[in-house]
Amino acid sequence: MLPQSSLEWQAGLDKFIDTIFEGTYASETAPCPCSRCCGVVYKRKSEVQMDLLTKGFDENFVKEKGNAGIFLNDDRDLNVGPPDDASSANNLLSALIRGATSGNTNEEPCESAKKFFDLLKDAQQELWPGSQLTKVSFLVKLFQLKCMGGWSKENAEQTLSLWRDTLPPGHCIPDTIKKAQKIIRDLGLTYIKIDACVNDCVLFRGPLADMDTCPTCGESRWKKDDTNSDEIGKSSESGGAKKRTPCKVLRYFPLTPRLQRLYMSKETSSLMRWHKEELVSDGKMRHPADSLAWKHVNDRYKWFDSDPRNVRLGLASDGFNPFGMLNVNYTCWPVILIPYNLPPWLCLKQPYWMMSMLIPGPKSPGVNIDVYLQPLIDELHDLWVNGVLTWDEKEKKNFTLHAILLWTINDFPAYAMLSGWSTKGKFACPYCHKHTDYLWLKHGSKHCYLGHRRFLPMNHKWRRNKTSFNNKAETREAPVPLSGDQVLRDYESFQQVTFGKDTRKRKQRDEENRWHNWRKKSIFFQLPYWKSLLVRHNLDVMHIEKNICESLLGTLLELQGKCKDSEKARLDMQHFGIRPDQHPVLEKGKYTLPPALYSLGKDDKEILCKFLHGVKFPDGYAANIRRCVDVNGCKLSGLKTHDLHVILQKLLPLVVRNILPKDVVTPLMELSRFFNSLCSKELEFSEIEKLSTSIRETLCRLEMIFPPAFF
Repeated sequence: MLPQSSLEWQAGLDKFIDTIFEGTYASETAPCPCSRCCGVVYKRKSEVQMDLLTKGFDENFVKEKGNAGIFLNDDRDLNVGPPDDASSANNLLSALIRGATSGNTNEEPCESAKKFFDLLKDAQQELWPGSQLTKVSFLVKLFQLKCMGGWSKENAEQTLSLWRDTLPPGHCIPDTIKKAQKIIRDLGLTYIKIDACVNDCVLFRGPLADMDTCPTCGESRWKKDDTNSDEIGKSSESGGAKKRTPCKVLRYFPLTPRLQRLYMSKETSSLMRWHKEELVSDGKMRHPADSLAWKHVNDRYKWFDSDPRNVRLGLASDGFNPFGMLNVNYTCWPVILIPYNLPPWLCLKQPYWMMSMLIPGPKSPGVNIDVYLQPLIDELHDLWVNGVLTWDEKEKKNFTLHAILLWTINDFPAYAMLSGWSTKGKFACPYCHKHTDYLWLKHGSKHCYLGHRRFLPMNHKWRRNKTSFNNKAETREAPVPLSGDQVLRDYESFQQVTFGKDTRKRKQRDEENRWHNWRKKSIFFQLPYWKSLLVRHNLDVMHIEKNICESLLGTLLELQGKCKDSEKARLDMQHFGIRPDQHPVLEKGKYTLPPALYSLGKDDKEILCKFLHGVKFPDGYAANIRRCVDVNGCKLSGLKTHDLHVILQKLLPLVVRNILPKDVVTPLMELSRFFNSLCSKELEFSEIEKLSTSIRETLCRLEMIFPPAFF
């Protein structure tokens, strides 16, 4: 090994750093391989260079790559991280096929692997003699431009024709767009179009594939046009049959070929074993594999855990508007799958996300999302029961790949869509289910959810404190979430709903008499293992932070539409007979609201706004929050979810300690600390237990201070 003082070693270091920050690394940061960061912490180029000079390389990194001095002077591909720049199609293709060579083996690859290896031949074929572009990389870039620019097939065909006329003889550009699509289709990453009922009743697949009308609502499968329906299908004057246009189309991206592709590269095949071969068990949580839910699956299905190549997946879905401000009434729903076998610094990177389907709009599917999830559930069921024959490029052997869906991740409204338990009404909490502690606010005309003392220890002094809460002692035990078997028993008490847009409104009487909040039987229970999972649905933390921070800032600054301390909120407190000192006072036909502990004067509001207006962040850490602050009017507007996430965790504790009394500052700082710890990259199990205990008291403290409308 060369000494660090030698010119050769320093030249090799510069070359190594330049290499990992170019090509596949389009961002400004990369994992630092020094002895302290161990390839986990992402840093800038200058910071990586300084760490390597002062701390040296990590021993595991040196062992994996060989002698550090030799490695730094090697000309091999050193791009060990994920491609982050979607515009570099050539780099994406290189990352996709890097290391995937059939090699010499006694076992024949499976059919899907053979098609992929045939693609490698085209990938190595020069576009024309002496060209730096290959045939496949050119076509990938062409289709990327077609997608980003909104080209039609005719535009792409004309572009191909122009290139064919421009390039010298000997080029290999296909003459039609169909031939180009066939080459790209061999990647195995195509999608399937499935017609859907306009009212979200059914998908026209399987036995319904040839039907022209929906069997549930009777609506036509096809869009109406000016031509007579009797003429549809007949030959037109040009000689071609008239093509009918479906009203709604689901675009489904098959999961199996994408999972198979992960094992056709040596690098990704090795990384997919990380959770089993390189996971450090030291009592800390850094990866989903450290969680109890993951270990529960391993203990229950040992045959699945025996092969580390079997894939664990998470599902995420949310609605978004693809047209920006051009059409604010449209929303579509992508369904994303995330493979958790990868290391923590890769599994949540966008290049490894797998879009399973794109559910069309213009409205949210609601509980009818199960209709669209059926193809995915069928494929997940087959991957669990039968598996799929897959080629492992690392071991040069075929194996049977199985997959399991561990959980879903979504915000609160999407939770209701996927789980079937409505997050509205008197039983809105899916954790407490039918034991949810709710109150109907007479003046606010909405439900509020209190009763956080149930989660305290039975001997806690606040359980006997009547004055500070609802004038009642709390003797109930904390509710226990429903297990999978209990959910299935609940399902036996009602019939599955008929999917589709039902215009009939539910009667208020039926809602009041309902003992549960189930709106459907979730399609996920068609998976054999779903009922045995420890955690089936997760809530997105940042959405929760957004809602909490909006309520806090709106109440402190008395923002219209966001303030939870209003005249109606005080009248509800008077109605329940709690906190008499804050009841509204009627004077000359108008109500006057006595100041509360959290009430801010004009000067305090200006201090809060000036602080948010003047704060500065490191580049890339957060948005420019000052643009959303009106100091003179003491108002906030236009804050995004990530902005509120930063304010709640980092900024709010710094400013409230100077403008609010201690009784209010304490729970707010504890709340901020809770989310800050929850979102950290590393958590100890003892810390999780402390957080679980502290958040109970924090919620009780907030319940003693803020009005019921806050909850």
